[in-house]
Amino acid sequence: MIKRYARKKMKSKWTQKAKYQAWLDVEIAVTDSWAELGLIPAEDAKKIRENAKFDVARIEEIEKETRHDVIAFLTSVSESLGDESRWVHYGMTSSDAIDTGVALQMKSSMELIIKDVKMVLATLKKRAEQDKFTLMVGRSHGIHGEPITFGLVIAIWYEEMKRHLKNLEEALEIISVGKISGAMGNFAHAPMELEELACKKLGLKPAPISNQVIQRDRYARMISAIGLMASTVEKIAVAIRHFQRTEVYEVEEYFAKGQKGSSAMPHKRNPILSENITGLTRTIRAFVVPAMENVALWHERDISHSSVERFMLPDVFITSDFMLHRLNGLLEKMVVMPENMMKNLNLTGGLVFSQRVLLELPLLGISREDGYKIVQRNAMKVWEDLQNGKSAVDENSGESLFLQHLLNDEVLREKLSEEKIRDLFDYKYYTKNVDKIFERVFND
Repeated sequence: MIKRYARKKMKSKWTQKAKYQAWLDVEIAVTDSWAELGLIPAEDAKKIRENAKFDVARIEEIEKETRHDVIAFLTSVSESLGDESRWVHYGMTSSDAIDTGVALQMKSSMELIIKDVKMVLATLKKRAEQDKFTLMVGRSHGIHGEPITFGLVIAIWYEEMKRHLKNLEEALEIISVGKISGAMGNFAHAPMELEELACKKLGLKPAPISNQVIQRDRYARMISAIGLMASTVEKIAVAIRHFQRTEVYEVEEYFAKGQKGSSAMPHKRNPILSENITGLTRTIRAFVVPAMENVALWHERDISHSSVERFMLPDVFITSDFMLHRLNGLLEKMVVMPENMMKNLNLTGGLVFSQRVLLELPLLGISREDGYKIVQRNAMKVWEDLQNGKSAVDENSGESLFLQHLLNDEVLREKLSEEKIRDLFDYKYYTKNVDKIFERVFND
């Protein structure tokens, strides 16, 4: 289903035509290199470069008989040439064309994925700046902790994606290699200079050593980097799904005019995009293990990896490209509700200031153990009040439950004045280093 909605540019890189074109690009680079080394006539190489072509339907027709896709491809190419066709695939083995060709496909596809990630990073940076000081409650174990800002939440996402960008760029280097080393990788039928020249023409580096194939740890590294990136994408999607829960309702996916959420319940506004993204990340990560298992091939090679890669590579790249664009659109239109964030921040009657109070007591000569007891006993009173349906904030004074209990604590009042206790309930205390944190994160 994803291919139905896939972005055309990425999808076009993984068609049958694109695969055979990559093989042909390799074959032409090799014949040009043979000619450059003076080992085949330059005129023949020119004819091949200018006239060689293939026909997908014809390849499929031939393959029905040969049961070998590379031979079918070479036959189709030969039909477009004259006597010079004898130099096509000269000194090569099938994997020279296949692995070097797929390196071209992976390289251009990874460049698109890297561009997508940079797009998401730019959007995250913009949204983080917009909500740099938008107060909200931080949660651990799903329970309210202390005040943070939504900008800090997004900055975490940005920093993770920035690390993934580095991983993907490193993986791009690792998979951007080719081989023209022959059937066993020993260069018995072609000089090493041929591989170096051909790879240079193709924009690849020659693998320092290969057997019949390029080693699949390179592919596994690439798929792992993409899978890890997808895990952070899921982290973002899951967070947005949580924020959109009715009981939380701090962030919401954009809901277009005329959009419908449920066939039965007209009021529903569901987080369908982030749920969809969550599913896509699972699909992408599912290929990490097969990619790793492809590393262990028999001796100089077998083809157990081939069937996996025929759908793994197109699916990973097409799905990742689609997913990143869907995520970017979600982030761009994401609706943030600061008022609801403040409402939730005050739900626990000021308990979010408990550590602020606790840290003040050792400065007054109170042991940590005694200070903890003072703060906790007043905090537990707040929980009991809330359990009994009491409002978190006093309707008359506007004071939080926690503040009221602290002000009424005789032991605490012997150490702290009313003014000082009230001063401890200041949200600005929790945002004083936000600018410095942003300088660390957005230093690029």
